[in-house]
Amino acid sequence: MVDYYKVLDVTKNSTTADIKKAYRKLALKWHPDKNPDNPEEATKRFKEISEAYEVLSDDSKRKIYDERSSFRGRSASAGHHYYHHHHNTRQRTSPFRGFFHRFFPGTVILEKKRERNKGPP
Repeated sequence: MVDYYKVLDVTKNSTTADIKKAYRKLALKWHPDKNPDNPEEATKRFKEISEAYEVLSDDSKRKIYDERSSFRGRSASAGHHYYHHHHNTRQRTSPFRGFFHRFFPGTVILEKKRERNKGPP
């Protein structure tokens, strides 16, 4: 995961104004039109800088980014738990499963029991 704070050369405690100032300075420096000698590198850096600004300048996106980046320092199992907790990783089942479960709650238990008895493929 890219460290957007490093990309913009700001700290995690930087204000939105500080982030905007850093973005403008770097965007001018790395704009592809300002770097005709090295357009590939300039384009790459400009996109990275723009992406960092897009995330860090928006309070809700910044909060999500900070929460996700805090998992980098933890063990792999913590990140694994976070991923599965925040992403729908359920196996695809019938779209009527929730409907039937509402009226026949025991069917989910039976499905799980069938899956256990199935054994390895």
